[in-house]
Amino acid sequence: MLYQLSYASTLKPGKNTRMPGGIASAVRARRGPPLWKIPAAFPTGNLWLATTQLLYNVTVHAMDETPTSSEKPQITSKFIAWAGVLALAALLFTCFLWFRSQVPTRNALLSWMPENAQAVLFLDFTELRRSPFFAELLAWAPKPESDPEYRQFVRDTGFDYEKDLSSIAIAFEQQGGQQTFLAVAEGRFDEKKIKAYAAKNGELKNFSGTEFFSIPTSGNTSHVFFTFLRTGRIAVSNRNDFESLLQNAKTRNAKTPALSEWQAKFERVAGSPAFSVIRGDALKDALGAPDTSKDLARRATGGLSSPQLSSLLAQLQWITIAGKPDHDKLRVVADGESLDDANAKQLADVLNGIVLLARAGLGTVRNQQQIGAPTRQNYLALLKSVEVSRIDRGETKSVRLMFDVTPNLLKSAPSLSPPLPPATR
Repeated sequence: MLYQLSYASTLKPGKNTRMPGGIASAVRARRGPPLWKIPAAFPTGNLWLATTQLLYNVTVHAMDETPTSSEKPQITSKFIAWAGVLALAALLFTCFLWFRSQVPTRNALLSWMPENAQAVLFLDFTELRRSPFFAELLAWAPKPESDPEYRQFVRDTGFDYEKDLSSIAIAFEQQGGQQTFLAVAEGRFDEKKIKAYAAKNGELKNFSGTEFFSIPTSGNTSHVFFTFLRTGRIAVSNRNDFESLLQNAKTRNAKTPALSEWQAKFERVAGSPAFSVIRGDALKDALGAPDTSKDLARRATGGLSSPQLSSLLAQLQWITIAGKPDHDKLRVVADGESLDDANAKQLADVLNGIVLLARAGLGTVRNQQQIGAPTRQNYLALLKSVEVSRIDRGETKSVRLMFDVTPNLLKSAPSLSPPLPPATR
């Protein structure tokens, strides 16, 4: 189409009528390489130069005359401009097609999340698998196929989450003393095999014409329920009101204040293939959890325990955490929203102070001997990437924490298991 546009816009009527097969002859222009060799002769980033050369060669050959030296720069500059415009249009069209396919899927999965959820997690495995970081992460992580039960599950259901799961949204909620979840996933599912597996190990039920399965877990004391929402989409939950939960999601008003609030947070992290949105009350519950949960939190932060930090975090209304692969690293952005500007300022100061203390701690002789040079360098690289900033969104004041996670950092983490210091009361 490109060379046809150029041909039509530059040929003189007389020459066009006396040149049979002009277009075909122009494509085989003797003044440049063959059409199929041009793209291979240029890097991907300079493909528009190949297009320019093709247009120039086609026009010169079709006109059967070579422009004078004074005409060449003008003609070439025109073709470069047009080729640049066409290349930009092609790029925008490609981006449009990609977002058109990705965004509806993400929004469709998130639309099933209950409005009273405490936290929502979303993962787009299709995009994550394209990144070198994720490939290294999978190579480092334990392989599920080494588990005999998992291998049997794959054989029975035909489903391997490492290959067949495209994207998933999970909502978490505390109901009494039970931690419940609702997961809606997109992927390649062999319905026949999965239903046969569920019928063998569980029970088939029907609710208002909807077929769903109940499978006992944990010694038959609790159950996991699932149903196919459509081809390639499945919903799974451990909630006993699974049927009514799905029915409510189908019929509810999407414009309620609670759902609108969730939607606003989802849109803020829409460009990330992995993100989590957490309500402030869920964080308060975690900070006020029993000693076992606190111990896990202290281990996750390398033994750090700060009453001041806990107090500031407990005042946040929302926390959003988003991760986006960037070649061989993962860029993590965490936003904490507060209604109080003073709280946001103090939180930013405390986070900056923690970074400074961590850098100083890694410089001590004791820590250098304990963790080793490679691990120390990985942690120093993490601290160097940290950025703390404040954002004024009008009604809310946010603190943003950004840092980079590398595969080497993850590989170093298990090798470092220092004894936990006494908890600060």
